[in-house]
Amino acid sequence: MKIEQIYTGCLAQGAYYIISAGEAAIIDPLRETQPYINRLKEDGVELKYIFETHFHADFVSGHLDLSHKTGAPIVYGPTANPDFDAVIAEDEQIFELGDIKIKVLHTPGHTLESSCYLLIDENGNETALFSGDTLFLGDVGRPDLAQKAANMNQEELAGLLYDSLYHKILPLQDDITVYPAHGAGSACGKNMQKETVDTLGNQKRTNYALNQKDRQSFIQEVTDGLLPPPAYFGMNVMMNKKGYSSFDEVLSKGLHALAPEQFEEIAEASGALVLDVRNNRDFAKSFIPQSINIGLDGDFAPWVGALIADVNQPILLVTEKGSEEEAVTRLSRVGFDHILGFLDGGFESWKQSGKETDFVNRISAEQFETEIREKEAKIIDIRKESEYHAEHIHEAYNKPLAYINEWIHEIEPAEHFYMHCGSGYRSTMAASILQARGYRNFSEIEGGFNAIASTNVPKSDFVCQTKILNKLN
Repeated sequence: MKIEQIYTGCLAQGAYYIISAGEAAIIDPLRETQPYINRLKEDGVELKYIFETHFHADFVSGHLDLSHKTGAPIVYGPTANPDFDAVIAEDEQIFELGDIKIKVLHTPGHTLESSCYLLIDENGNETALFSGDTLFLGDVGRPDLAQKAANMNQEELAGLLYDSLYHKILPLQDDITVYPAHGAGSACGKNMQKETVDTLGNQKRTNYALNQKDRQSFIQEVTDGLLPPPAYFGMNVMMNKKGYSSFDEVLSKGLHALAPEQFEEIAEASGALVLDVRNNRDFAKSFIPQSINIGLDGDFAPWVGALIADVNQPILLVTEKGSEEEAVTRLSRVGFDHILGFLDGGFESWKQSGKETDFVNRISAEQFETEIREKEAKIIDIRKESEYHAEHIHEAYNKPLAYINEWIHEIEPAEHFYMHCGSGYRSTMAASILQARGYRNFSEIEGGFNAIASTNVPKSDFVCQTKILNKLN
């Protein structure tokens, strides 16, 4: 028997590859399926099952493409009702895989169909729990996402989650290994640990949600402090439930090379968003006017989902040469399938064609220090609230990037302000959005708070983010 966690950092997502005696199962696969197919061929095993823990909201699963290419059935837990052929398992149903067994544990709460998969080894021992979004390390799945589909409020769903965890999961043995669907950085929870594998016994000791005195206190704790979910979540759920275009088709259309003239014509005719995925340093120096920067070198896919939101938005890509396929692939993981092509030759070909360019008014942390010493300044910190509360510039306003579509309307166009994030990655995104909407009254600080920290700009006392999160929870 072999269990392999295939972890994708950008999405903070774990898929699982299990083989036993010539047969394989894959749990919660990513959108692109060829790596799995290659692995099956290398190992000389047959894919027997594709297990889905629930209808995912934060990414588009590869279940449909993988099933079409291998013939393996897709398995969901009880109450799932997808618009395609699937095995809808009963609670505690057993699936045999080579010499091992996989037992379905229906654990509603995060969603109604949410299920965990309990692995029973060759000797009949319960050894691993693939916990999906029911149980994370340090946290549990948020109970607010399925309210509309379930016709229940978040408190009622949290009550279901309590029953699932306390009656189905906590009675299991402490030495069982827990393999969750997500880790720190995912928007599917609020307090996840950085580790991606743990024992159930350790989670029983350290996970706040598993240490509540009663059902009501559990409901209060897991619903407290939930931030609004990213706007694209509902669309991803529908794609996972109803179906989607094959990844091969999306990739083929997205890898359409366009000369600058073609690129410009299609942008104007289609209303496509020009998405520049270069690093923030290169983008800030020069870019196509009205384009939006979300760099491939960071949490690309979640930020695309949060900031662009509409998965049906047509997109034209500007990438570094050779990064086109990576960009299309990572966009498809969160359902952005309407990619019309990419700028052939990258941004350099646009410049060489003599077309108009723009730039971000980016200044160094040292220049920022000098300027604010000489005049009164308005400063906007676009980091997350926890980062801001850990340490920030005195008198800075906290306006998290995730909510830019809300606070952008509060900006006074005639009033200059300074803007920073942690490193420059997010503030360049914000700068591109601001300039695309006509705001140019700001200076963006290169290197963000990391660079500002080494200056004498007055700052608050540092407080550990973990302590802040624990206090918020």
